[in-house]
Amino acid sequence: MSKRGAKQAVQLYTVREYTKTGKDLADTLAKVARMGYPAVQFSAVGCMNGEKPEVSAREARKMLDANGLTCVATHRGWSDLMTKTAQEIVFHQELGCDYAAIGGIPQPYGHTPEGYRRWLADAKPVIAKLKAAGIQFGHHNHSLEFMRCPGDGRANLHSILVEEGGADLMLELDLYWIEHAGYHCERVVERCHGRIPVIHLKDKEVAPEGPVMAPIGEGNMDWPHIVPACLAAGVRWFCVEQDACRRDPFDCLKSSFDHLAGLGL
Repeated sequence: MSKRGAKQAVQLYTVREYTKTGKDLADTLAKVARMGYPAVQFSAVGCMNGEKPEVSAREARKMLDANGLTCVATHRGWSDLMTKTAQEIVFHQELGCDYAAIGGIPQPYGHTPEGYRRWLADAKPVIAKLKAAGIQFGHHNHSLEFMRCPGDGRANLHSILVEEGGADLMLELDLYWIEHAGYHCERVVERCHGRIPVIHLKDKEVAPEGPVMAPIGEGNMDWPHIVPACLAAGVRWFCVEQDACRRDPFDCLKSSFDHLAGLGL
């Protein structure tokens, strides 16, 4: 029997206000590990940003090891991935991470079929270099990727990534934003079978002010059906990413962990 929570990870963007210094990062990783999470994704970790970061990838790896954690993915800037690919490869190797992703189509390309195809052309050699170094590359969606494409022959912009991106382009699906766009998570997950090693999840709760992000199990998303669909499609890591929390984010992460563990993850 697998360890409770063995497939769960924390997207550190959730606790970005608590990773601005090296001490903050060390304390945050320790808290995450005590909750039972075995893994994290590095994104918006302030102490690792800039030309002279306080914490290097090698030092972050030591923090991970000290807490029994693994880094299963990152979010990195597209400009660096494209123009400093060799440095990015070293960064991931030192961090012990074999999956790099971007948080969305870079703004200069735009959310148009032409822009998506231009980005795919630029991404192809980057993906090949990363793959040669044993690193997968993925794209993280929000809801804009699901805009319709009248006259293009594709149902929506995301279909261009799925159908024209090639098997080496991973899809880091964010299930909340898929629901927000009006699509059923299970259908999109099925379409991306074999290309979704890591997914992002948070719940969607209806509050007096309207739909809001919530810990898993505190909203209306259909997890008893979503989770099996994800497992069948080959998801290895269920990464909790709650962009906005209406209470302490660590409490939200613990609530999400317990609910997902109750579903067998």
